[in-house]
Amino acid sequence: QVQLVESGGGSVQAGGSLRLSCAASRYDFGTFATYCMAWFRQAPGKEREGVASITASNVTDYTDSVKGRFTISRDNAKMTTYLQMTSLEPEDTAMYYCATLKAFFCPVLRPSYYNSWGQGTQVTVSS
Repeated sequence: QVQLVESGGGSVQAGGSLRLSCAASRYDFGTFATYCMAWFRQAPGKEREGVASITASNVTDYTDSVKGRFTISRDNAKMTTYLQMTSLEPEDTAMYYCATLKAFFCPVLRPSYYNSWGQGTQVTVSS
């Protein structure tokens, strides 16, 4: 069973930056490199929404609201996925979750397509 552990969340003022990390374990080294990785977020009272994804070949996809502000990346040697967030807005406040799918390519950013999840890390942006 794949295990994902997020870190890096916190409280920042609007305009600030954070970098989230998602460390994977119980993969073997070669397997992680072939998996789709993604970030989702869920604000109180709202549905979980996709933020960004990255394929095994580093093709990325972003939801429109974060394009130009967030960057997803991966370090296969460390089995870690990152989400660099800049120009943060109060609307970015949410619990952020890392997710994975055993696929070379990433599907659309819908939670139902991903089958392994971390516990989340909280991001709070104040105005």
